[in-house]
Amino acid sequence: MNQENPSKFNRRATDRPEGKLRIAAMGDLHIHENPAAPYREVFAKISQEADILLLCGDLTNLGLPAEAENLAKDLSSLAIPCLGVLGNHDHHSGQPAEIKKILAEAGMHLLEEETFELNDVGFAGVKGFGGGFENHMLGAFGEQALKNFVTEAVNEALKLENALRSLDSEKLIVATHYSPITATVTGEPPEIFPFLGSSRLAETVDRFDKVRAVFHGHAHHGAPQGKTLKGIPVFNCAQDVLKKAQPDKSYVIFEV
Repeated sequence: MNQENPSKFNRRATDRPEGKLRIAAMGDLHIHENPAAPYREVFAKISQEADILLLCGDLTNLGLPAEAENLAKDLSSLAIPCLGVLGNHDHHSGQPAEIKKILAEAGMHLLEEETFELNDVGFAGVKGFGGGFENHMLGAFGEQALKNFVTEAVNEALKLENALRSLDSEKLIVATHYSPITATVTGEPPEIFPFLGSSRLAETVDRFDKVRAVFHGHAHHGAPQGKTLKGIPVFNCAQDVLKKAQPDKSYVIFEV
């Protein structure tokens, strides 16, 4: 677990009289090889409004190191800790390890590799995977290819469970790329729901009473907010969703 000293950044988190932590979350940045620093000003603004930034996958467009380098340059404008997970696009070119290395060197904490704690809030995250939701989840039956698909979803849920169990924080926050619930993918064609997320993630989250919220991306035409069966709020932070819901802001602010 990584336990960050907030004095390395601004002291807003510890100076809040009510002791609250303000989390900014965004996903699906899809940075290209030749962008014009599209997020540098956004990150600088977030530094003034929040105490920590969560990035919910698809940070690059094709999973190329050059794209990650561009994001790393934009991250230099942040004055607060940055945490996150990769998405399916970040794996597209078969170089996720290089993407992680570049982003880690830029100061980003990859939640797939470690947990993170700031004040009394612990953060855990995984990329997640597809598989469908509730009574329509795929089962590991039939061809080996289908079994492998389901196994990937199960393994991601187990990684999240292990990460959450390792945290002793009073409050927990979860970041994924794939959705844990149906509500935040509603708006997408129902035929692709199995490829947008899995209820296995929500089942894991609901085992932990300390979880206060889940943030994800991936479902570009989904809905901005929903809840797990236990009532834990879930936020879809895909850029297209946020721009439609709040045209003046490309990130969610959540106070815990």
